[in-house]
Amino acid sequence: MLFFSVNVFSQDSYQAIVLNPDLQSNANAIVRSSTIDVSIEARDKIVITEQRVVTVLNERGQRHVGAVVYYDQSKSIKTLEAVVFNAFGKEIKKFKKKDFIDVSVADGVSIFTDNRARYIDYTPVSYPYTVVFNLEVISSNTAFIPQWFPIDDYYLSVEKASYKIQNQTDIPLDFKASNLEAFKIEKMSDYNYQANNLSAIKREAYSPSFYSVAPSVKFALKQFSMLGVEGDNNSWSDFGKWMSDKLIDGTQELPEIVKVEIKALTQNAKTDLEKAKIVYQFMQNKTRYISVQVGIGGWKPMLASDVDRLGYGDCKGLSNYTKALLDEVGVTSFYTIVYGGQDVRSIDASFSSLQGNHAILSIPDNNGYITLECTSQSTPFGYNANFTDDRDVLIVTPSGGEIVHTKVYSTNENSQVINSNIILDSLGGFKAKLNITSKGTQYDKYRRIEVQTEKENKLYYKDNFSDINNLQVNNMLFNNDKDNIVFKEDLDLQVDKYVTKAGDRWLMQPNFFNKFKTAPPRYKNRKLPFEIDRGFVDEDQYQITLPENVKVEALQDDVVIKNKFGEYHYSIKQTDDKNLVFKRKIIINKGQFSKEDYSAFRKFRLAIVKHDKSKIVLTTTN
Repeated sequence: MLFFSVNVFSQDSYQAIVLNPDLQSNANAIVRSSTIDVSIEARDKIVITEQRVVTVLNERGQRHVGAVVYYDQSKSIKTLEAVVFNAFGKEIKKFKKKDFIDVSVADGVSIFTDNRARYIDYTPVSYPYTVVFNLEVISSNTAFIPQWFPIDDYYLSVEKASYKIQNQTDIPLDFKASNLEAFKIEKMSDYNYQANNLSAIKREAYSPSFYSVAPSVKFALKQFSMLGVEGDNNSWSDFGKWMSDKLIDGTQELPEIVKVEIKALTQNAKTDLEKAKIVYQFMQNKTRYISVQVGIGGWKPMLASDVDRLGYGDCKGLSNYTKALLDEVGVTSFYTIVYGGQDVRSIDASFSSLQGNHAILSIPDNNGYITLECTSQSTPFGYNANFTDDRDVLIVTPSGGEIVHTKVYSTNENSQVINSNIILDSLGGFKAKLNITSKGTQYDKYRRIEVQTEKENKLYYKDNFSDINNLQVNNMLFNNDKDNIVFKEDLDLQVDKYVTKAGDRWLMQPNFFNKFKTAPPRYKNRKLPFEIDRGFVDEDQYQITLPENVKVEALQDDVVIKNKFGEYHYSIKQTDDKNLVFKRKIIINKGQFSKEDYSAFRKFRLAIVKHDKSKIVLTTTN
């Protein structure tokens, strides 16, 4: 199959030739040309001009078109247009500024998001097709200078890309480049870079964060302006001081009635921690989060008094409101900026600049900090697993900013323990009572289970135990201990047929409920290192009672595997004529590993899959 390329990049002609096969490999789209020119004309004026030409190869490539502009009150759009060409270079659609759809993009959780976006709505008739996007914006916000990611996503190749900044002021401009050499990106000067023929990066199992492996350059002015509010950025201390003075200060006054109420609620608390827990519950019961964008570029929290009056706010407003309540009862806390998400991504401690996408609250506790996620009405006090755990964040104090690290959940903390009594019947089915206790990162399942209907939860367990055909879930009880952050599940299960029969022999998997069913995929030539962001421990123990007409013929030998990736322990023992005890323990270690280690890791996981599915032999006596 032939794909086509634009031969002449001009306003008038887009002729097609065959694309470079190397750029098609692993690619859903190809950036034919990307040119970004940035002109810093004053402390409060920056002009950004961009042309982006993208050939979309298939449906999955549409997300890479990039014909979108995010903006707020600090940014005026001077040029906004897009033209679509078919595979043969014929123009088939033109979008002028008025044709771009205008929508709100604030999600209520993220910080530092623009108010609105304009984008094209185009449904292709066929593939490939090419989009030429032209943009020019003028912004009074020089606190944020666009970072350059020549490759900005997986499965995207780049034919040509360039980035250039002209600093027409006498303000020092700092920069930091990452991963350029590995992609042979040419540095023309400190503020001018070019890239050619960058092959698509394929997402691989356990890949590290895209931002840690992709080439990038980020920039920051030492003195900046945000809608007329000026700041200094010589260090994280400076930057945090500016946030404290210009964004936070003056936003935390509470109504007198609320001050009286929160003091009354906490008057019998013996410690600051007890007070903080009462305040956090008060905030959760009183508020909910929604999209709010107000103040300086949408980055200044709404007034605490408004959050109290309205009963809602975004991550900025709710974190700031909770801080105001804590201040009122004498508990120290700090407004905190973080990259929130399942992937672990840190604020770059070595480069002070506008970073992060989320706001939380940090309470000093001994030598660390307790993190409060203020956008959730159900999260336990201090629980931040799987979203803001184990990463560098910026705490904002009246004396300045400081980079600190959030809680790391150790492998042993992230535990799931299953105990079960299983009664096998004479027909090869069973009834079982399960008790599942989950902590740490594994506690997080409560979010799903507690909001689902009974029907949805039954389907959830049938899917979780999908290798057991026709499983019946007779009863479910849940206990969410938020004080100790422990989630317990008590289940009554039943199945009419579980064993495999061969004459008078039964083959039975003693690991009924917690199997590794698949191993990570195989790669002939893995490109990326791999990471296990969060380790965990699973421990399972099943008491298995056999029916009167069944006895044991053969059991499996014990299995013990230990390596740098973790451990696996498996045993099945007969305690008397009618009872067996199955034990399984698996430990997966957190860590960063080379791509050369991946084959050994996969073999470890394959061995677990094999032993988890192993069977014992039973015989019937009648």
